[in-house]
Amino acid sequence: MRASRLVSLLLLLQTRGRMTAAELARELEVSERTIYRDVDALSAAGVPIYAERGPLGGVQLVEGYRTRLTGMTAEEAEALFLSGVPGPAAQLGLGTVVAAAQLKVRAALPGELRARASRLIERFHLDTTGWFRPGEEVAHLTAIAQGVWDARRLHLAYDRGDKLVERTVEPLGLVLKGGVWYLVARVEDQIRTYRASRIVSVDSLDETFERPEGFDLVSWWLESTAAYERGQQRLEITIRVDPDHSGWLTWALGEDGMATAERLTDPDPEGWLRLRARVLWPEDAAGRLLALGGAVQVLDPPQLRDELVALARAALLRHGEIPELSAGADARGGRPPDQPAAAAPG
Repeated sequence: MRASRLVSLLLLLQTRGRMTAAELARELEVSERTIYRDVDALSAAGVPIYAERGPLGGVQLVEGYRTRLTGMTAEEAEALFLSGVPGPAAQLGLGTVVAAAQLKVRAALPGELRARASRLIERFHLDTTGWFRPGEEVAHLTAIAQGVWDARRLHLAYDRGDKLVERTVEPLGLVLKGGVWYLVARVEDQIRTYRASRIVSVDSLDETFERPEGFDLVSWWLESTAAYERGQQRLEITIRVDPDHSGWLTWALGEDGMATAERLTDPDPEGWLRLRARVLWPEDAAGRLLALGGAVQVLDPPQLRDELVALARAALLRHGEIPELSAGADARGGRPPDQPAAAAPG
């Protein structure tokens, strides 16, 4: 505790210059007598610090003295400040801790690095929440985080979707992915993942636990998510898309589908794009493609075409009568894309 206070005292003087013993005592929440003892301790350790008593007195460092973070490069300083995400830290109850740590590091940096770190904070902001998603409310995140810190068992009520279940878990870590918090916990010798927003209640038990030997949260999470993605069903589809609406494809196919999409070289009479892609969540594919309206046509598989048509018919029925469409006409009321136009009457 005292070592931390000595560092804080040193950095306060470094950033603010001369301060009275009373000011330092208020900042560090100790007595003035303790401040004078700390000044003596720093001086004995070789720090050029001195105190002057009297109305104009105070505590200060010898002019020009600065502590340094030995060996830190400009890039390392920038990365350190970029890593302090204020939103998630505040959710964990660590917002003030992160701010205080950044203040201390900034004070200890040499002038040039301190200026670069300040510019980084002014010009870059990391927002982990997606568009039109205000972020999930996690009512018990602080209590969960405390259980993780203390290695203390927690009794949870968890909304599984179909029913509410109760579990006694050993919380091993918290992970923030795509703006969503997940609890990684051991339950009956199995490590499982719980979506934190679905935890209805948390009771901290008077029981601590030993973490699994060799458990590494980052490695486990990467392996777990990779296995989850490999296990998901994928549907291979072939579509043609109006190039003017191709910007919607990432939303319709997903980032994974777009990353693996193959552009086909078959000629298209309207100059549309022809793509073959594998998409996650087959049950959502028709609905997502339907959102593109007449700007997309499913060529394969037939069951996806049928599902898309059924959804379109259901939407039309919900909003009124289905208009008469000629057999084979495209969604915009024109001819099928691969059928030539009829000759004009002579």
